Amino acid sequence: MNDWEFMKDRTATQGAVWRSTDGLLYRRTGGDDLREEIEFQRLAASLGYPVPEIVDSGSKSGSYFVIERSLGNASLHEEALADALRDGQVSDHVIKAAASLSSKLLQAQARHPLPSVPWFEKAAFAKDVFDENPDFDTPRVHDMVKRALDRMALLPVVHGHLDYGLPNVLAAGVIDWQHHGPIPLGYDVYPALDIVAFKGGGKGYTIGPEQRDAYVGALDETTITLVDQRVSEYLGDFLLVKCFFFLALMRPTDPARHDKHIKWQYRRALFSMGLDQYESSGTIDTDAFPTLGRFTAEHR
Repeated sequence: MNDWEFMKDRTATQGAVWRSTDGLLYRRTGGDDLREEIEFQRLAASLGYPVPEIVDSGSKSGSYFVIERSLGNASLHEEALADALRDGQVSDHVIKAAASLSSKLLQAQARHPLPSVPWFEKAAFAKDVFDENPDFDTPRVHDMVKRALDRMALLPVVHGHLDYGLPNVLAAGVIDWQHHGPIPLGYDVYPALDIVAFKGGGKGYTIGPEQRDAYVGALDETTITLVDQRVSEYLGDFLLVKCFFFLALMRPTDPARHDKHIKWQYRRALFSMGLDQYESSGTIDTDAFPTLGRFTAEHR
């Protein structure tokens, strides 16, 4: 381990991440979830998905490790943050890089469709959302979910990342596949820039509507050739599922953590806003979402 530099503990699971001193390799450790991720990543690589090459993997006393080749020094999230700090906005270079990589993933996914299988419960963490927010477990919410699922049933089902976004995307590929599962084609990539709004403005940058339009337009050019339609028609349906995803596991257990409580209430507000928009128009406009700072000030 003298050849490895500790980077960080893994989020939402056990284990940690190290980088080799020459920067060419990453080593991750974990439990059974990492073993499952390793197996899936080998499958994804065989299907042509843009994922890191696995150099080595193994186990000892119930703990697993994987060594992967580095895909680069910075995620597109880190590049976007550097842009914003330097120029006040995210560069078009980041948007184009995101569109290019997302298109590569779409192409690989479309080449290997799956049988139609249930996917919403896992992708949305729906049980957790309803357990923590029983007031949302209503006929109205279930009707909106059914409406979205009926529409998305027209799309091919494929292997998905489920947590796709700029922090997990580099120009050369996609990392961190621990939440993988079946999804409709497009669910990973189309909301990737919209989900910045769910973070409440705390990531150091925003994505402008023109940039989102350019990104989605590039993806539509890809899906027209793959499935003969603009999959952006389903972006509102995808974002309704994301309203669930970003509310899951947010309810705090410590009554003294006011910051956690306000963030939970904020995500509940975004869920309600998204549901209202989807019910009235079939779409969700994330530009209308308030920042966490504004929400906190209004509910102080």
